[in-house]
Amino acid sequence: MTRIETTFAALGEARRKAFVAYMMGCDPDFDRSLEIMRGLPAAGVDIIELGMPFTDPMADGPTIQAAGQRALAAGGSVGRVLDMVRAFRRDDDRTPIVLMGYYNPIYAREGGVARFLAEASEAGVDGLIVVDLPPEEDAELCLPAQAAGLNFIRLATPTTDDRRLPAVVRNTSGFVYYVSVTGITGGPAANAAEVAPEVARIRASAGLPVVVGFGISTPEAARAVAGVADGCVVGSAIVKLIGEGRPTAEILAFVRELAAGAHSA
Repeated sequence: MTRIETTFAALGEARRKAFVAYMMGCDPDFDRSLEIMRGLPAAGVDIIELGMPFTDPMADGPTIQAAGQRALAAGGSVGRVLDMVRAFRRDDDRTPIVLMGYYNPIYAREGGVARFLAEASEAGVDGLIVVDLPPEEDAELCLPAQAAGLNFIRLATPTTDDRRLPAVVRNTSGFVYYVSVTGITGGPAANAAEVAPEVARIRASAGLPVVVGFGISTPEAARAVAGVADGCVVGSAIVKLIGEGRPTAEILAFVRELAAGAHSA
């Protein structure tokens, strides 16, 4: 079992929902980003979602776009994000790490997919979310990633109907990430009542945990959404504090409140 699968098995036995925290790798710089990342598990984070900075994101709102620009200006790259994972793994071999981003920086990097997967596996990455690779392109990265022992986590959205859903979940592993709103990160608030039937539909089709992200920014929202899913993701609300230059202790205190909300569901 991967760390992701082990984590969900343990959470299931404890009748507890997962809290997933997103942050952009190397934002605002390598050292500060690593400092925050190292503090996430003690703040209650079950799975860390680490963004790979890219110049032209398609799913990210202004807050995460700005984080990507800060990271790139500080020398952030796929390689430096993998360096962050290696540094994190020196002290933590338990917390799952999912890299989230876009295919271009992987494809365009010297050595391409083969080098990326070898380095990601060696560094201690557990899963990938690559926003712009549809199921029709599974041979590009999804299948090689799973052969390398990494979970490939697919996004489902409010527009993923019953005809499309089987293709979306066919080669998905670890969990399914349900995007609760039609739009970009940091957008409208998620509505737990609307999310609930979609989560049930996706879970029945995939046979995997379903974690909900987008539109969750408070402990109360985390609790409400986690209550109808297997967990929730918060990203923009955390990244906003990083962008404002808040002290690490303040950021982690906020994360702890969010995690407590999800865990209380």
